[in-house]
Amino acid sequence: MRTSVSALAAGQTLSPLIKPAITREQLSAYAEASGDHNPIHLNDDFARMAGLDGVIAHGMLSMGFLGQFVSDWMSTLDAKPSLTRLKVRFSAMVKPGDVLTCKGTIKSIEQRDGHTHVALDVWAENQRGERVTGGDAEVSVA
Repeated sequence: MRTSVSALAAGQTLSPLIKPAITREQLSAYAEASGDHNPIHLNDDFARMAGLDGVIAHGMLSMGFLGQFVSDWMSTLDAKPSLTRLKVRFSAMVKPGDVLTCKGTIKSIEQRDGHTHVALDVWAENQRGERVTGGDAEVSVA
């Protein structure tokens, strides 16, 4: 079902996106695709040496998940949206086995330049309810 832009409202909650438990294989694939070969992200021993106590990823997947979350929401709109801004901030470690849920709300809706601009507050949290990544997005709809 498509959502009409006129039906959007500030404060509205977006449908969550739940990502299955993070695996070492996902982390390795993501590191390979992104060119990020920092051993701290992929190896428990290196992480411990850096004082991270077994952490092998620090939000790189959760940042990618937020981008997917915003893109998925945009695909539900009945008009042609474009992403004009997406800023994400890592805030906590993500570990193998973590199940992430991406959530968000509509912060504001403005009309300018003949377009509707929708500002979103988005975040990913782990199964313990801890926010691991936060972000702000702006979507322009013609």
